[in-house]
Amino acid sequence: MIAAAPDPRPLILTALLAPAEQGWVEGLRRAHYPPTLNRVPAHISLFHQLPGSAADEVRRRLKAVCGGLAPLPATLAGFRSIGRGVALDVHCPDLVMLRDELAAGWAGLLIAQDREGFRPHVTIQNKVTAAAARATLAALAAGFVPRRSAIVALALWRYLDGPWAPIAEVRLRGG
Repeated sequence: MIAAAPDPRPLILTALLAPAEQGWVEGLRRAHYPPTLNRVPAHISLFHQLPGSAADEVRRRLKAVCGGLAPLPATLAGFRSIGRGVALDVHCPDLVMLRDELAAGWAGLLIAQDREGFRPHVTIQNKVTAAAARATLAALAAGFVPRRSAIVALALWRYLDGPWAPIAEVRLRGG
């Protein structure tokens, strides 16, 4: 029997918030992201493009590095402009360290964008006019109070020319 060739379509790795905050940011994204472009759930991008052919290696490393981790404390810190959109900054030093550890093990697999600095955030709005983004930022920032949360899982996705297909989820539960 001939083994099937690995799927070459890229992989994306994201972090997910605790359910209440995940639902809240998903609602914000649905309210403010252009509907025709909003094809994926709200997320924190850890890696934008890992080689699809390395899916088994990626899954093994995720389980090895994350398997015994407890949820990572995080704060939804505030909104900021990303030019033609708005992002919600997520303050989570433990997530930054986890991403650095994963990146070190995948150094040879990373594209330039994933070798750059990492600033955890959820994109709430993108690809709108600068004026629309400024208005959204002003509305969201008015009266905003930082919210505590946690990173509870890492999700691995396959990029399908727009939408993503879920491949694996590693829950953070502790040792």
